[in-house]
Amino acid sequence: MQTAATSLSSLFAAPPADNEKRSSLGARRRRVRIRRQMIGYICISYFVDALLLSIYAATGAISWVIAPAYLTCGIGSALGFGILYETRLGKRYDDSFLVIPQAVVGLLIMLVFAWHAPQAGFLFLCNLFIVFSFSSLRASARETAVVWTAMAIGLLVLFLGANKQIGLPLETFPDRVATMIAFALTIGRCMFIGIFSNSLRESLYNKSRQLKEAYRRIEELAELDELTGSFNRRCIMRMLDDEVARAQRSKAPCAVALIDLDWFKRINDSHGHPIGDEVLRTFAITVFANIRGIDRFGRYGGEEFLLIMPETSSTAAASILDRLRLIVAELDWSAFSPGMAVTISAGVAELSPTETPDALLARADEALYAAKEAGRNQVASA
Repeated sequence: MQTAATSLSSLFAAPPADNEKRSSLGARRRRVRIRRQMIGYICISYFVDALLLSIYAATGAISWVIAPAYLTCGIGSALGFGILYETRLGKRYDDSFLVIPQAVVGLLIMLVFAWHAPQAGFLFLCNLFIVFSFSSLRASARETAVVWTAMAIGLLVLFLGANKQIGLPLETFPDRVATMIAFALTIGRCMFIGIFSNSLRESLYNKSRQLKEAYRRIEELAELDELTGSFNRRCIMRMLDDEVARAQRSKAPCAVALIDLDWFKRINDSHGHPIGDEVLRTFAITVFANIRGIDRFGRYGGEEFLLIMPETSSTAAASILDRLRLIVAELDWSAFSPGMAVTISAGVAELSPTETPDALLARADEALYAAKEAGRNQVASA
């Protein structure tokens, strides 16, 4: 537990505000980089499609106007969304990547060009798979349904609303080459989007793990006394309530001990507060090393500590505390400051069948007072 407290304290070696600011800045930079990559991939995709359309135009399958018009619409829409990314306008949307608006625009471009150039309509229809793969990165079930409905209506108009013969150019060798490349690139781009999506999922998973670990450490820190690594007062009092309730349900014995470091104010005054802090840490480590796994040890306040001993009678608890007293007294405290000695006093009380935690602590405190009045460096039972 001492190690846990030390590692948790190291989390706050740098100012939290600076860490939070750096983390936020790094996250924003990553988002900007990913957005720009997405815009770049979209522009490259439109450019490759325009080259294939140029091949069809060269063979006479479609008009020469289609390729530059398609490229202009595609690159224009991508750059338009890029401008939204780089300005505050894009921050009005919950989806900072604007995936769904881009998917809707892409869907319209494909359907419009399939209408005006049905001879190469298969290429635009293939790109619908890419549009939906792209939209799946961030689309909710409702958004997916909206986009799918819009696409279905567009296809209904395209196939049934007019006598359009959707073509698959295979008349010439260049047509066949371009068609083969179009199919291969469609599959490749879908796979690329899948890989990109998987990398995002892995990144989110790693961030989630880091966040859970941070929450776990924060929860530990909230329960631990930062100086000694023992449970803090709030936590040890909650544990006392739990143990008292459990002991009364099971009719099992339960004992507590209030432990006080003798003349601790003199140690601080004579040797300094840093030495006093080291004394508290060393004492806590010593207790941790000499209690059972079921026992609970926490800092009650200042130099006073509370030890909860489940399934332990008053006699056994007094024996445990007397052994701890001897161990503490025999430590080489002169390593901190020449001539220094540290002893403890303790008051032990066993839980009565109908006793409350506050009443139990009050009796342990009375026993501790009796131990001090009797000369300190001893254990007294209530």
